[in-house]
Amino acid sequence: MDVRDSRGFTLIELLLVLLIVGVLLGIAMANYRPARLRGAEASVIASLSAINQAQFAFMQTCGSQKFAPKLSSLGRPNPSTNAPFLSPDLTAADEVDKSGYRITMAGQEVTEPLLTCTGDVPLEAYHLTADPVLPRVTGYRYFATNMDLVIYEQLDDSFKGKMPDRGSPSLGQEIRGIAR
Repeated sequence: MDVRDSRGFTLIELLLVLLIVGVLLGIAMANYRPARLRGAEASVIASLSAINQAQFAFMQTCGSQKFAPKLSSLGRPNPSTNAPFLSPDLTAADEVDKSGYRITMAGQEVTEPLLTCTGDVPLEAYHLTADPVLPRVTGYRYFATNMDLVIYEQLDDSFKGKMPDRGSPSLGQEIRGIAR
């Protein structure tokens, strides 16, 4: 029996296939990280929008035209519907980590004695910031929004401590092309 007549692949053919698979995996991995970061940024933009919508539902139904003081307050059920204003993944704590971003809410408390239907002292106005948990690893951009419902972004610095409760911040730019 001749060695050339045996059935199967030669070592050279197997190495060639492994080389091709390696090149394809290298190309795929080079595109994976930016796609993952874009997905995380899209997720945090959607989360900020959802929190804005929940705040306005809270204001109109439970807050006597005032806003919830904490993210966890939006997770409590509305007494009239028994449903929370916002999903549990965004209301588990007062600072929430989601998709590689840390979302924080702050605002100006009301001056007159007032309680919401959930028993909290409400806010007159609020703002949200979303910062990458590990900058340049879990996200490149920083995001913020306030009671004006406009979401802002910037690349180099956090909006934390710089985002007003109303109006535009002095830094960053408005994100265009998203539904409010």
